[in-house]
Amino acid sequence: MNSEFSQIYEQKRIRLYSGLIVFIVVVIVSISFSLSTMQRYFLLETAQVQSATLRLAVDSLRLTLDRYSRIPALIAGRPEISAFLDEPQSILLRSQAEALLSETAEALGAQGVYLEDANGKLLASAKANNSSTQLQSPNFSRPYFNQVIAGGLGQYFALGTENGERGYFYAAPVRRKNRINGVIAVRFTVNKFEANLRDANSEIIVRDSNDIVFISSKNEWNLKSFTALSDNKRDIIQSAKQYPLKLIEYLPNKISPLHRNISLIELENDPSSFVASTSLLARAGWRVTILSPTRDAYILTGFIAGGTILLALFASAVVLLIWQRQIRFAERLSEQRATKLSLERQVKTRTEELNQSNGKLIAEIDERKAAENQLRQTQNELIQAGKLAALGQMSAAISHEFNQPLAATKAYAENANKFIDRDRIPDAQNNVSQIVAMVDRMSSIAKHLRNFARRPQEKTIAVSVSSVIETVLELMNAQSSKQNAQIIYQPIKEDLWVTGGNVRLQQVLLNLIKNALDATEEQSQPIIKIETRATKKKVEIAVYDNGPGITQSTLDQVFDPFFSTKSPGQGMGLGLSISYNIIKDFGGELTAYSVDEGGACFKIILVRTINPNNTEASL
Repeated sequence: MNSEFSQIYEQKRIRLYSGLIVFIVVVIVSISFSLSTMQRYFLLETAQVQSATLRLAVDSLRLTLDRYSRIPALIAGRPEISAFLDEPQSILLRSQAEALLSETAEALGAQGVYLEDANGKLLASAKANNSSTQLQSPNFSRPYFNQVIAGGLGQYFALGTENGERGYFYAAPVRRKNRINGVIAVRFTVNKFEANLRDANSEIIVRDSNDIVFISSKNEWNLKSFTALSDNKRDIIQSAKQYPLKLIEYLPNKISPLHRNISLIELENDPSSFVASTSLLARAGWRVTILSPTRDAYILTGFIAGGTILLALFASAVVLLIWQRQIRFAERLSEQRATKLSLERQVKTRTEELNQSNGKLIAEIDERKAAENQLRQTQNELIQAGKLAALGQMSAAISHEFNQPLAATKAYAENANKFIDRDRIPDAQNNVSQIVAMVDRMSSIAKHLRNFARRPQEKTIAVSVSSVIETVLELMNAQSSKQNAQIIYQPIKEDLWVTGGNVRLQQVLLNLIKNALDATEEQSQPIIKIETRATKKKVEIAVYDNGPGITQSTLDQVFDPFFSTKSPGQGMGLGLSISYNIIKDFGGELTAYSVDEGGACFKIILVRTINPNNTEASL
């Protein structure tokens, strides 16, 4: 670079650095001013997330209260209660009333059920899980009693001054001729509800009208007041004996309203702070508050503020990087022009090399295709050679099959001429019928031989399993008879069709049966068994023999080309390999294994298909 370019570059660098510094300072100042706003937003979001839990807690508490609200009126309407109030000295009526109260306490799981007369005298009481009823006072002046006498429904929450049990009272009048004879009160505990609160992720408290916590998910907050109690409120609590005043403590705190019923509560001498959402339980005059820790909101605010600053620093670094790249770009532009011509020459040379490589690759592909075609043609030739070899091996037995019908045909023809000379026409006709039957027999054998000798086509169609097996058995009949071998085949009633080719499948079965005959040559009673099985998707054709079986080393290579266990000159070792590939082309499997009872089994597994409307055989 020349000196003029260096001076311009230095001036731009100073202006750029100054602008970036001003930008970062503005971002930091802006975040500082908006930090409280972000904190307030995330605190409100925290309260919003916990609103569902608050509604659930309020509904649960309301349902708990409503469950007991109608019970006193139902008990008060029972005749046993009215009768006992009319004759409170009757031992029998007292027993009946106490039994009713005990049953009610047990059924409801109530903390206590009380019966008082119109003057407030306790006549009977019962507790859950307590069979013996004792007359015990609730140990405080009963505001619920005054509410009932005044004509309303009595309800009241209090803490026992002696046993320390917290309970909620519902009370209803016992009327007799439009006159109140007594009061029924039911007291239940809130311990179960409080235990459920401890399962929540946040803290939940319930405060009465005096702002005293009497239900809480934290035991240490119970009977704590969030506002300092005035002397008047203390006198009211003392006179009603609602709570022991010695247990009530003021919990110093700072409350900052955020939005409607949402506020920020900071406890003194406690590093924790909470965002509080409050809902009113109007019937009881309670306030249910859920306290969610503010830690997550403050952490999220810090993350956003720090992320914004980092983003500003990153943006400044990107701007600086881009500017430096632009400077370097001008410097490199001349270098790129110099190397462009060199690159173009290299690209041209590379293109020519690639074209030559592509030409060689195309030639190799053509050679591979030609080799595959040659391989397929060779395989077909081997299949055809195998079939012709099989026909050659069967020729002696087949010639015997032809000689017998031919000799019989000659005899029947000579006898027919004699019968005609003697005018025995019916006998002559019978001999002619026998001759026709013999000709049909030889024609059938010739047809199977002709079809078997034809070259197979490569396409696969639907093939009848029973037809293929029966054709192969007919071709092998002469050879099996010559070898005195018994071929057992019991066709199943179901008409099975598979995907394959008639001639190629015949070739496979013929090869398997011929191998089975070779394997049983040394047996006194050679037995070959053919079984077919079918599932919804597959068809199995198994060929068993009672020969010596197959060793494990032979099983590992039985389908390899040119592998054979026969003596030299007895075969090329291609039959099973070709059969394996034919079945594989059909989409099936050919497996072999030794049978525990002795002998070997070759199993063909083919894909099952439906019987086509056009049953024309395809090769």
